[in-house]
Amino acid sequence: MEQYIQISKINDFIFCPKSVFLHSIYEGFKESMYHDTPQIVGKKNHENIDKGKYSSAKRYLQGTPVYCRQYNVMGNIDVYDQQTKSLIERKTKIKKIYDGYRYQLYAQYFALKEMGYDVEKLFLHSLKDNKRYEIPLPDYSETTKFEKTVRWMQKFDILWSDVNVSPEKCDNCIYRPLCH
Repeated sequence: MEQYIQISKINDFIFCPKSVFLHSIYEGFKESMYHDTPQIVGKKNHENIDKGKYSSAKRYLQGTPVYCRQYNVMGNIDVYDQQTKSLIERKTKIKKIYDGYRYQLYAQYFALKEMGYDVEKLFLHSLKDNKRYEIPLPDYSETTKFEKTVRWMQKFDILWSDVNVSPEKCDNCIYRPLCH
C-alpha cells in the first residue's frame, strides 16, 4: 500500500515538489529557524480552526480529520457548514486562485463525500480582505487533472524526477538555502 498524501502538501507540491522533501529536513528544528512571515501568519490563522474556536455553532465542523481511500489522501478540513453544505478552505490572502488551492479543496471534498457528507459548494476564503471565492465542484476535466497530480505525487522520486520550477518561485521559497 502506498503511503497516504497529506492534503496540506498538495499545494506545496504544485508550488515545487522539492519543497515537500525539504520541509521534512526541517521538521526536527524549531519552526522559528526556517519559517518566514507568511508561514508564521498562516499558522496563527489556523489556530482557531485547530482548536475548534471558529464558531460554537454545532452546524460547523472545524479542523475535522478526513481521509479518502480512493485517492489515499488525508488531512483536516478548515470548515464544513452542515446547514449550507459548504466546504470552506481559508487562506491568509488570496491574490490568485492557484491549482494547488483548488486541488487541496478537491481532496477535502472527495474525502467528505466518501465519508458520507453532502457537499454542494466549495469556497476559498481570503482572511486579510474577507473575500470569499466560490470554486465550482470538480467536473470530469478537473477531476482528471486532480487525479494526475495525486498520481504524480505518489510516484515522485526526489533523486530521479525532473523538476522545472520558475526562478520567481525559487526566489520566494523558504527552502532556497537547502536547494541551491
